[in-house]
Amino acid sequence: MAKTEVADDTNNSVVQYGIEDRPPLGEAIPLGIQHVLAMFLGNVAPPLILAGAVGSVTGQTTFLVQMALIVAGVGTIIQAFPIGPVGARLPIVMGTSFAFLGPLIGIGNQFGIAAVFGAALVAAPIEIGMAFSLDRFRSYFPPLVTGIVVMLIGLTLIPTGMNYAAGASAGPSVESYGSFLNLGLAGLVLVVTVALNQFFSGFVRIISVFAGIAIGYIAALALGVVDFSAVASAGWFTVPVPLKYGLTFEPSAILTVGFLYIITGVETIGDISGTVSATGRDADKKEFRGGLMADGVMSIFGAIFNAMPNTSFSQNVGLVNFTGVASRHVAGIGGVILLALGFVPKVGAVVSAMPDAVLGGGALILFAMIFSSGARIINQNVTLNQRNSTILALSMALGLGVAFRPEVLQQFPTEVQTLFGSALVTGGIAALFLNIVLPGGSVGVGETEYSPGLRPMMMTMSRTPWQTTE
Repeated sequence: MAKTEVADDTNNSVVQYGIEDRPPLGEAIPLGIQHVLAMFLGNVAPPLILAGAVGSVTGQTTFLVQMALIVAGVGTIIQAFPIGPVGARLPIVMGTSFAFLGPLIGIGNQFGIAAVFGAALVAAPIEIGMAFSLDRFRSYFPPLVTGIVVMLIGLTLIPTGMNYAAGASAGPSVESYGSFLNLGLAGLVLVVTVALNQFFSGFVRIISVFAGIAIGYIAALALGVVDFSAVASAGWFTVPVPLKYGLTFEPSAILTVGFLYIITGVETIGDISGTVSATGRDADKKEFRGGLMADGVMSIFGAIFNAMPNTSFSQNVGLVNFTGVASRHVAGIGGVILLALGFVPKVGAVVSAMPDAVLGGGALILFAMIFSSGARIINQNVTLNQRNSTILALSMALGLGVAFRPEVLQQFPTEVQTLFGSALVTGGIAALFLNIVLPGGSVGVGETEYSPGLRPMMMTMSRTPWQTTE
């Protein structure tokens, strides 16, 4: 039976439905759909972009979108209704992660798509290990380090977003690259999204990116630039095919993805903190461990079923705080909806038919806001004295340097080029190392204010309706 709570001064709860409450089905289903709408673009955009950028899976976008939806649905259900120690028993919505996108594109182009899923599979137990060494692990990743990595995620994805906005994921070699039609569609999505986000409030603001993409898609339909032939030929039901692309294991790719699992693990800690804090309490170790284990286990499951690594979605944490609906039963309904959509190929085909320019207009905003979120983490939690400013500047310079001039590593073995050719790895490792060795603070903390559970960071991020680092 549903229970209604109101905010009060004793427990700081802002929820209308608590974690264990069950809203009436007539309310729960729309609320579950709302969770899906808030994360839908962030979940399907990474496989769309990956398929467009990696030649070996060109034409496979519909299948990859289906797998992303199915794995996200299963992961969300497990977070809400755990299986043994796997799952937080919280309204945590899972999905494919933007944090991995840039490096995975590089791995896919160098080694093939099988290496992408092989690295995701082998490295995923890192997050499971994090669950059992939580306190020791967190001390090495204060807001200064995580903020730098989040900023690098956004900055390194912007060139990909620009290629899509120009109408060609393959880059400037395509004849239609930068045409007025493509730039106009991308500009329409961008303008509509910004207008809805800045001049409206409530649910319209929360789904501003989704709405902007939808309007851009409708405009593309009206202009006759959408090819629905794949939709017509797609079936109404499909069964997932495990290991469709196979698995290969490249050491440098595994190390790169392993480092990124550490970063997304930190984000998951923050997401759990942000979700539970809405109910007026702190998350406990069981919730942290269950959530991290679900991240790792679902990423293994995803690699087997041809999906990118999964993690918790920050925008859905913002939705919990904004709406006051913290019921895990509502999140579970959202997971069932995702699962159902994943088994219908026509849904994936409709999404895959979206012109590159339309996706690019929304992706540019998402990538820019990822950078903004990283900057906000540092601004809210870090004192930029000489020591911390040096760490920030040098880490960003090294990370962006290898991204802009990958030739600097051409004398090194291929494995080294793959690992340190990632701005996230080079910049992130530099930030981690400098924060430990430079004088002026204790290990992992430096001169920043570090809060267990990363609540200050997450509460800032979760209230940014269009932010996502997934």
